[in-house]
Amino acid sequence: MVIAKVLFWFSFGALAWTQVGYPLFAAALARVRSRPVFKGNFIPSVSLIVAAHDEEDVIERRLENLLALDYPPEQVEIVVASDASNDRTDSLVEAVAAREPRVRLLRCPREGKVAAQNRAVRDTQGEILAFSDANAQWQPDALRKLVRNYADADVAYVCGSSVYEAADGTNREGTYWRFESWLRRSESELGSITGGIGAIYTVRRSDYVDVDPRFGHDLALPYLMVQRGRRAVYDPEARAAEKPSRDIEDEYRRKVRMFEHCWLIVLRGKMLRGLGPTYLLEVLSHRHLRYASGLLHLILLGSSIALVREGVVYQIALGAQLGLLLAAALGVGIARYYVLITWATVVSLVRYLRFGVPAVWAKAEGTR
Repeated sequence: MVIAKVLFWFSFGALAWTQVGYPLFAAALARVRSRPVFKGNFIPSVSLIVAAHDEEDVIERRLENLLALDYPPEQVEIVVASDASNDRTDSLVEAVAAREPRVRLLRCPREGKVAAQNRAVRDTQGEILAFSDANAQWQPDALRKLVRNYADADVAYVCGSSVYEAADGTNREGTYWRFESWLRRSESELGSITGGIGAIYTVRRSDYVDVDPRFGHDLALPYLMVQRGRRAVYDPEARAAEKPSRDIEDEYRRKVRMFEHCWLIVLRGKMLRGLGPTYLLEVLSHRHLRYASGLLHLILLGSSIALVREGVVYQIALGAQLGLLLAAALGVGIARYYVLITWATVVSLVRYLRFGVPAVWAKAEGTR
């Protein structure tokens, strides 16, 4: 029973830390040792890159939104990196480009989102590289608010905030992202964030790194910037909106695909190399333990069952876990979301170990 007790308290402590303790600790530490970003009236040239694969439903709206940004037109070029689209995406982009010289189509072979982004970076000239998903919509002042952070010479990466539209179905992703936004704000104030937001982010060209096409920018770029002595920060005033998956089950499938890439980076990306103590704690707490939460829950459940006759503490713990699972099975919104997304971390790890990670991606249902 000694081993069962060690496993119980380790898994319980790790889950309590990553879900509650660390976010509160980061917020408290940010209040006493904040590292503010110097923001100035900085108007550099910008290359806006949209990676797209079969986005005919949203690509025109995406381009019109970017063309309407409150930023000097002569300072912006917009490139759609089409990852071998088979629908009308290319022709729709070319139609916009025919009347708007700032827009350009870059046809790419089917190699995945990151490979298309890497090609677009090499084919553009802007001092700042801005990236966005095809289904996102930026607020008119979003680009100005992103690039003002580059007046600070230490800043290499800036992401904005993404607001999810109300889901048509049962998805609760918006609730999760409000919590994540609060935590990112604390991490940014401490120095650097541990993960970005794919709908709205920028990188200084001189700091851009060609990453493995199987890696995603969201997780890879922030820690790579920090390893190079630079900062990756969050500006919540630079806002984008996007449509979430319709139902929790759709979001579960999207998270499985996303977590496969996260496991690759965690296990093969050398995330912990050359980090200072504060950022090392951030990465371990927010990324490694968070992605391991499914495994930790399985350990906690198994050890609780083994220890149920050992005292009231273990009985309460088992009862709470069974209550959460029952609520999820009955379709209680936030409970079902939490259980399914946590389980996705386990399924994605198994899939990664069995099959590896493909570079190409598939859109989640209902997000267009």
